[in-house]
Amino acid sequence: MTRPGIEEISIRGIGVIEDAVLPLGPGFTALTGETGAGKTMVVTALGLLLGGRADSGVLRSGAGRAVAEARWLVPAGGAVAHRVEDAGGELDPAGDGVVELLVSRSLSAEGRSRVSVGGRSVPVGVLQELGAGLVAVHGQSEQLRLKSPVAQREMLDRFAGPDLTDLLGRYQAVHRRWIADRAELERLSADHDARAAEAGELRAALAEIEVVAPQPGEDRELAALAERLGAQDELRLAASTAHEALSTEEVGGVDALTLLVEARRALERAAPLDPELAALAESVATVAALAADASSDLAGYVAGLDPDAPARLEVVQQRINELAVLMRRHGPDLDAVLALVDTAGRRLLELDADPDRIDALEQQVEDDRRLAEQLADGLSELRRDAAARLGAAVTAELADLAMGTAAVLVDVTSRDELTSTGRDAVHLLLQAYPGAEPRPIARGASGGELSRVMLALEVVVAGTDPVPTFVFDEVDAGIGGAAAIEVGKRLARLAGSSQVIAVTHLAQVAAFAGNHLKVLKDSSGEVTSSTVQRLAGEERVAEMARLLSGLTTSDSALAHAQELLDLAAAPA
Repeated sequence: MTRPGIEEISIRGIGVIEDAVLPLGPGFTALTGETGAGKTMVVTALGLLLGGRADSGVLRSGAGRAVAEARWLVPAGGAVAHRVEDAGGELDPAGDGVVELLVSRSLSAEGRSRVSVGGRSVPVGVLQELGAGLVAVHGQSEQLRLKSPVAQREMLDRFAGPDLTDLLGRYQAVHRRWIADRAELERLSADHDARAAEAGELRAALAEIEVVAPQPGEDRELAALAERLGAQDELRLAASTAHEALSTEEVGGVDALTLLVEARRALERAAPLDPELAALAESVATVAALAADASSDLAGYVAGLDPDAPARLEVVQQRINELAVLMRRHGPDLDAVLALVDTAGRRLLELDADPDRIDALEQQVEDDRRLAEQLADGLSELRRDAAARLGAAVTAELADLAMGTAAVLVDVTSRDELTSTGRDAVHLLLQAYPGAEPRPIARGASGGELSRVMLALEVVVAGTDPVPTFVFDEVDAGIGGAAAIEVGKRLARLAGSSQVIAVTHLAQVAAFAGNHLKVLKDSSGEVTSSTVQRLAGEERVAEMARLLSGLTTSDSALAHAQELLDLAAAPA
């Protein structure tokens, strides 16, 4: 059956590694090599593939670019596959319900990073999202993180299983709503006086505008009317003068209409002599008719001029002043004043709803507080139950990891404050021996002990919340002998449900790996170069002998190495 995990990692130009391919696959892979050979660069490359910070300092000396590529098998239809498809990437069927995912990341000497997922360029944040569901990396930094109460609570929650996960999701939804509504209620209550004053100002403004009742474009129309009313005498004089010129009423006076009539008659008398004059006579007749119409219009215009223009002008000026006051207070122009009527009305509806909104929010906040407390109590109960089981299971694991007198206690302390994860503080305590006072592992465990506690935790938690791939970077630091053998056994057992990759310097750990890779260092050139070799047969025995004693040709060292491999291969 094909299992999810990393099939292969390719590394180019990272640290001392010029070009290397790591064939991985399911089960337990051990990665060994001399100090400085570049074992840690493998973890560095994997960190880049999981969206870690890109630092141009990881580039191999003289290399213009560093590249890390991986071929992953992930569950078809799972969260990772869906995220890749959402990002536009492609997945290739690999059988047994899994699909193949290609991931690559390159880093230039200038610090520019490029990411490709399923053949599609994506932001580095996509790698971080995918990494959370693909790999759990444990090294010294993870050991430090495990000292934090947050990481300890997360570990307990993983062990507690789906019941707690579902309840936590329900709680967090209620808690988010409670926090948001409480903030809104506090804002409305704190701004009550200011919002009441705003409502009063808006009502006063609307009342003032309503009294004046301005109309769209009224200011422009009134300005034009005021200008006409103020120029009545000039307009009358101009129209009267034009009317007299066209059609005078003086006896014996000469006007344009009279002259045009005479011109038409003269042309009509001579028209029989030349047809061209007949056409000209018609043109003069047309002009005369137009002049007569204009004279009539001018007479009507003069008669229509307002004799009470000064009084009307005063009324218009008063209206203009009323509009000016509105524009000065609520402007800058009449359009803005009219827009205020609409916006102020909507704003008043919102402000007037404050009392009802506050009452509703107070009830909602109180209801959500009660519900959040009930759900938090449920979380606390599940955590306390899981804490007892987790402590007992990890303690049993430690008995086989050369910490037989030690016990791990998981302390769950409930507080009054409701946080985003409930009201519990979780602390992992280490009791060095029966009767000793339990102490937080941050202060009570050495580096080697912390490594074993972390491994025991992962072995236990994997039973309820397996991760597709575990990467352990020298998790065996500070231990040896029988304890190291037990670490190897635990890694092999963990590999029964997840892929395990361990960077180690202990033969007792590497012996239990089904896949043994060695990082080979070549210092013959100007720049040290490393490659990766899969070991089997005599080559693996020689590497095990080197790890045990530093000797690769000694018969006793080789015999000891073979004995260790036989022990690891024997049925449990």
